[in-house]
Order: sequence, then C-alpha cells, then structure tokens
Amino acid sequence: MNTFNSYIKKNDLVSVIAGKEKGKTGKVLKVLAKNSRVLVEKLNMVKRHQKPTQANPQGGIVQKELGIHCSNLMLLCSKCNKPVRVAKKEVSGKKVRVCKKCGEVIGKAA
Repeated sequence: MNTFNSYIKKNDLVSVIAGKEKGKTGKVLKVLAKNSRVLVEKLNMVKRHQKPTQANPQGGIVQKELGIHCSNLMLLCSKCNKPVRVAKKEVSGKKVRVCKKCGEVIGKAA
C-alpha cells in the first residue's frame, strides 16, 4: 500500500523544482494521492487524441494537464514569494502549515 502524506493541497501555489517545467509556477487543480502526483494548472500539458462521443461529438485533439510527481514541487510562500519547505505547527488548536523561512502560515489561517 502506498502511503501518501503530502503537504500540497488543492488551490495551493506551487513551484516546479525538477524536470522539464523547472522554474515555472502554477495553481494546484487536483491531488492524485494514489500515484503521489499533482495536476498543476497549465503545466505538463499533453495533446490527447479523442474519438467522438455523445458527450463530445466533435472529438479531435484535446490539450490537458498530466500529473507531476509531488517530489518535484515546492509550495510558494505568499510572504517570501519563493519556494519553501513546510513545517506543521498547532495554532489555536488547529494544525497548520508554516513556512520554514519566515514562519508565515500557508493556506487557511486558524
């Protein structure tokens, strides 16, 4: 069984630190926990040839995002504006993600 305990969540801003998209940033659309992959908006785009169906009678070539492995991504801190490592702390009874550089809470504040 693959245990996936990611610090990356939907709607986070992330930066790619490895691979062909290195240095680019984007918003997380979906987290695929089973494969440890993340779909990032407008990154790792591929062209998919689709047959006509009832839902899509036109068919044709469709562009879509493929998953990027979570080890190739880092969260962007809104205060530092840089990719940062993340710590988990308890603030007023809730566990939150915190930037290791500046201590800023990432995501929803408690």
